[in-house]
Amino acid sequence: MSLFSIMISTILVNNYVFARFLGICPFLGVSNKMETATGMGIAVTFVTTLASVITYTIQKTILDTLGLQYLQTIVFILVIASLVQFVELALKKMSPTLYSAMGVYLPLITTNCIVLGVAILNIQQELNLIQTATSAIGASLGFFLALVLIASLREKMDIADIPEALVGFPITLIAAGLMSIAFAGFAGLV
Repeated sequence: MSLFSIMISTILVNNYVFARFLGICPFLGVSNKMETATGMGIAVTFVTTLASVITYTIQKTILDTLGLQYLQTIVFILVIASLVQFVELALKKMSPTLYSAMGVYLPLITTNCIVLGVAILNIQQELNLIQTATSAIGASLGFFLALVLIASLREKMDIADIPEALVGFPITLIAAGLMSIAFAGFAGLV
């Protein structure tokens, strides 16, 4: 696969939120405002990309070499947790407002299934290091795109005239479902 097709595939065709249904918790939890959605998107992009490259290197140099593939999930989670801790400390120092706005969702990047899913799927698809990094960046940008799209819709829905029974979470789920159907239109692209 070319790097371009990997990128387009992970951003649009196989978007982890709309096609694989991973990362739904932060997708719905942090998308009330564009600022928090953007901050979460940047943080997840950084963590996912770095985690995928580090876990790929650990998998190929240590786990595969020593026959310890059964430790993959534990090792990957430890790497991801360490990176999230780093991002949390950096955000606390550089942007206290964004840090407090993201609240409990920032430490939850550790359990964001996109981060672990991308790392494991890259290994399962037998991608090389460059392809792994490209896939991770694409998956992160796809997640970022999903967050920004739903955040912009939610901000518009806050001022829209919506039937009382649909206000809040129900209309958000409907919008997310419609977005998922729209992203299914990219299926034949790659």
